[in-house]
Amino acid sequence: MTDGTTTAESLSVEGLRSALHCPRRYELAHVHGIEDDEEDAVGDRVALLRTAICDALRSGETDREELETVARDRLSTLWTDHEEPFHSRAQRRHERRVLEATLAAYVERVGGEHAGGIERLAADATRDELIGPELPLSSTLELPEPAGGADPDSERETVTIDATVDYVYDDGSSIVGVRFVPTLAPLGPLRYRSEWEGDVAERFTDHFDTDSDTFEPDPVGSLFETAVVLDGLRTRRDRLELGDRTCRYVQIPLADRSGTAVNWVRETVETNLEVVDLTDVYVDHHTYGMTHDHRNGTVDDRLGRVASGLLSGPFDPSDRWDRIAEHACPTCDYTVCCQDYIAGEVRFDG
Repeated sequence: MTDGTTTAESLSVEGLRSALHCPRRYELAHVHGIEDDEEDAVGDRVALLRTAICDALRSGETDREELETVARDRLSTLWTDHEEPFHSRAQRRHERRVLEATLAAYVERVGGEHAGGIERLAADATRDELIGPELPLSSTLELPEPAGGADPDSERETVTIDATVDYVYDDGSSIVGVRFVPTLAPLGPLRYRSEWEGDVAERFTDHFDTDSDTFEPDPVGSLFETAVVLDGLRTRRDRLELGDRTCRYVQIPLADRSGTAVNWVRETVETNLEVVDLTDVYVDHHTYGMTHDHRNGTVDDRLGRVASGLLSGPFDPSDRWDRIAEHACPTCDYTVCCQDYIAGEVRFDG
């Protein structure tokens, strides 16, 4: 990742995720701009919580009780204006209680600590916004040389990849980017691993092996996202002259109900919150030893190659179509206009 001078168009982490599932899906959604018409009620509720929490953090409160009070008041205001077709008033009241329980779990688990970390970082980074929601970060990397070799007199082309976090805080030794997500399901095995070496590295490599049956677009996309976010945090750190602190990336789920307990008689909801730091499972010790930054040469190299393919096209999924058809097509909103899918489903005799 570099400060190249010949910059190509930008890509997004969400676009990369689409392409990892299927290049044709990326083409339809991000090149031609065809939007799916699926309503995302869960995503809308996560957006309410994200906004309420970020606004509470922006208030400057670091006491847990005060922070929760500010966040609950903000959530109440947002919920009043929230329009969602519930089947009954009872369901609407229940969903609000779930959001309030999730908010309380966030404050109890990390809210006060993170609010204090934001306050500390703000004292050193007075020129920068630290709280979103959806605070933009970006990573600029050199694209690999063309297959025929590059013109020795030409500059290497670069691409900027955009990502977002919801806030940034200081944990004492590192600058940490935090992103709220609906659930941790897309992480797959990354959720339960603490290092890159081993099956994480093997699955990542096998995903791109056309002779392998491995198909792991979501975990691979999460590793790409981690690479982009960490590089974006390093850029921000250097711009603000925050020293040589390392950077870390954390995800917090706001719609994961696996730990939710509901008492329907008393009409109460309790839940807990899992916080996942993706930094250690992304970093490879060899690259870290050479750069003293949280990096992964294998992931970064593959990220550049995938980005280059998306910029140049074509978006041909044929080399991995069997895996795509089995795993990606059943849940894809674009099958109705995908020639590859239609050709496989419709056959004529004769």
